Amino acid sequence: MTLEQDLPTVGEAPAGTAHARKAAAAVVRDSLGIGLTVGVSGLAFGVAGSAAHLSVWQTCALSLLVFTGASQFALVSALAAGAALPAAVLGALFLGARNAFYGLRLGPRLELSRLSRPFAAHLMIDETAAVALTQPDRRSARLGFAVTGISLFATWNLCTLAGALGADALGDPAVYGLDAAGPAVFLALLAPRLREGATELRVAAVGAVLALAATVVLPTGVPVLLSIAAVPIVLAATGRRDRTGGDGPGDPDGSGPATTPGPATTPGVAGKEDLG
Repeated sequence: MTLEQDLPTVGEAPAGTAHARKAAAAVVRDSLGIGLTVGVSGLAFGVAGSAAHLSVWQTCALSLLVFTGASQFALVSALAAGAALPAAVLGALFLGARNAFYGLRLGPRLELSRLSRPFAAHLMIDETAAVALTQPDRRSARLGFAVTGISLFATWNLCTLAGALGADALGDPAVYGLDAAGPAVFLALLAPRLREGATELRVAAVGAVLALAATVVLPTGVPVLLSIAAVPIVLAATGRRDRTGGDGPGDPDGSGPATTPGPATTPGVAGKEDLG
């Protein structure tokens, strides 16, 4: 797909017109709603950091410098479970690597200056990528990305501080059952991924089996890293099944290749399924 197809400019209202101002206000409103709502989860991370025996400043430094919610929860949850620091950090890095792929997709869409790219990279998370990718033009994509990122960053860090201070004042979070906050929020962040398709469910199931089997023989934190092997295992199994003709297009019952030829395609014309 060409950049012009991806970012249509025909019909885009010139900046300063009433229509453009109305569209910008809608983007700001929606972006602020996402940033403020998701940012409140920082309270749970502040409590989780305290449960992992991190100091207030260590917990806040993670939110300021890392700022990838699921990776932060994965790190403190592993530390709270007694995992070695290298294993906990490596698991968080693997989980946060997806943000790099968001950057590859959004780079040509936003076309930011060299000076602003490092700041944008720090704000490249699930929510900012989702908002930017759903905008109809580059101006709205930039605005949505910036407003979502800045509001979420500010809210998340303020709530992290409040959660860490509150948990520190209460004492041992385990006494109040707050030590479960980190794993609970982490699972809540991952749960929507399981509804995205059959492949995601297979990866989750295989990963859980690998992690549980390795728990009895490997140190804490290592089984979680081992579960990453579920991704190539499932992809390899799916590839073999597709090559044998089962569950393929035109073969809904998986009994073999379809004999009825499909409609001819015109070179250079993409089907609907190719536009995602």
